[in-house]
Amino acid sequence: MPFKILIIEDEKNISEIVAKYLEKEGYTTLIANDGIEGLALFRDLNPDLVISDVMMPTIDGFEVLREIRLISDVPVIMLTAKQEEVDRLKGFENGADDYVTKPFSPKELVRRVMVMLKRTYKAIEDKQVLIEGELKLDLNKQKLYKNEDEIDITSKEFQIIYAFFKNPRQILSREQLIELAFSNDFDGFDRTIDAHIKKIRHKIEEDTKNPKYLKTKYGAGYIFGGSNED
Repeated sequence: MPFKILIIEDEKNISEIVAKYLEKEGYTTLIANDGIEGLALFRDLNPDLVISDVMMPTIDGFEVLREIRLISDVPVIMLTAKQEEVDRLKGFENGADDYVTKPFSPKELVRRVMVMLKRTYKAIEDKQVLIEGELKLDLNKQKLYKNEDEIDITSKEFQIIYAFFKNPRQILSREQLIELAFSNDFDGFDRTIDAHIKKIRHKIEEDTKNPKYLKTKYGAGYIFGGSNED
């Protein structure tokens, strides 16, 4: 699946130009017109990288960055018209990964995005076996093991489990799971996810009524990971 880039920018002409250049390189883009909308999209759609303006209405880019860093280490590139060193330092101190000053070249920004994504996700791509407690997911063979015993899973179940392995200990709604696991290739209903989860749970849990790995957070979604707290 292509990387998803969230652009948080109140100047429509800038966000549209940036999105156009990113999509030309094969990325999927999400656009928010202010910080509040940007944080909502971030929580709902789990982008792989964020490009955020600093000066925006409602809440500024520094506050957006602080909120993101409370829940995620996703790479963030800040855009600003300011050139003072103190503003750049403030961004880095709050967890920014890169800083681009306006006016900027869209091509240069895309290049920075490509470098940042490669640097951030190369280790994940190189790691072909993911482990969570007694569970092991082999990405090359698309097989799941528990205590070295293979568990029979379907291709759809593999995609869902892979989404969980990539987002351990995060609450994922049905809509988020559909987006992460299937993108635009899902032809069922959101409740279909519940059926897949039920089957997966029967395959990986010793006690499905008291699951260790795959828990339900009622009204919110599902959370995966062996060290969860109820």
